[in-house]
Amino acid sequence: MTVTQDKKEPEMTVTSTPIEQVPPLDRGEAAALSAVENARIVELMRSLRPEDWSKPTDCPAWDVKAMASHVLGGMEAFATLPQFIHQMRAGKKAAGDGPFIDGMTAVQVLERAHLSPEDIVERLAEVGPRVSRSRQRVPGLFRRMPMKEEVGGIEETWRMGYLLDVILTRDTWMHRVDIARATGLPLVLTPEHDGRLVADVVAEWARRHRRPFTLTLEGPAGGAYTNGDGSEAIALDTVEFCRILSVRGAGTGLLVQPVPF
Repeated sequence: MTVTQDKKEPEMTVTSTPIEQVPPLDRGEAAALSAVENARIVELMRSLRPEDWSKPTDCPAWDVKAMASHVLGGMEAFATLPQFIHQMRAGKKAAGDGPFIDGMTAVQVLERAHLSPEDIVERLAEVGPRVSRSRQRVPGLFRRMPMKEEVGGIEETWRMGYLLDVILTRDTWMHRVDIARATGLPLVLTPEHDGRLVADVVAEWARRHRRPFTLTLEGPAGGAYTNGDGSEAIALDTVEFCRILSVRGAGTGLLVQPVPF
C-alpha cells in the first residue's frame, strides 16, 4: 500500500490539539464526509486489476470482491427502505444465535456474489451519492432508535444516528484501507477529509478510555492530540493507529481500547 496525498489540497501544519476541542460530527458534515468517502472507494475500485479481486484482505473471511460486495450491500441497505427491511430480516435469520451484524454482512456478500467486478463498481458509483443524501434525510425518530452492538466483548446501546453519521463512513474508509493494503494500490489520504475522520476516531477513543495521553499520528491524515497531563506518549502511523483500534492490528497500553469501525 502506498499512501498518497491529493496535490489539490494544501499540506496541514501539525499542531497539538486538546481532545476536548475536537468537535463531534454534525449531520451536514457527516453527509459531506460520506459523499467524499463513497467517491474515493469507487475511484480505488475502478483502478483494481483483474487479479486484485481475488486477493485476501485483513478480514480473513473476505477477499477483495467479497469486501467490495459488503461495502455495496451496506450502501444499498440505507439507500431505500425496502432494501433496509430486507437486510434486517435476512440478517437476523442468518445470524441465528450469533451477532446480528455478522448475519447482515453475510447476507450482503452472499446476495451479491453473482455480480461481476464491473457490476459492483457501477452499482457503487450509482448508489454512493444517493445514500449520502438519503442518510442525511432520515427522520429524527428513526435516528433516535436504539440498537445493540458489541465492542470489545461488551454489549453497547447505540442510537441509529451514530450508525448513520459515524460508523457507516468509518466502515467504508477502513475497507478502502483494507483494499489498498491487499492490492498494493495507492491510498489517497488528505488532511481535510481523512484527517477529520481520524480526529473523530481519536476523540471517541479518548472518551472510551478516559486516560491522559499525548498522541502523535504521522502521515497526511495525522496530527497531534493531548488529553489531561499527557502522561502516556504514543507516536504511530495514522493508518496503523486506526487498524489497531479496529482490531486489525495489536496494540499495548491505551491502544488495547477498541473503537468501532
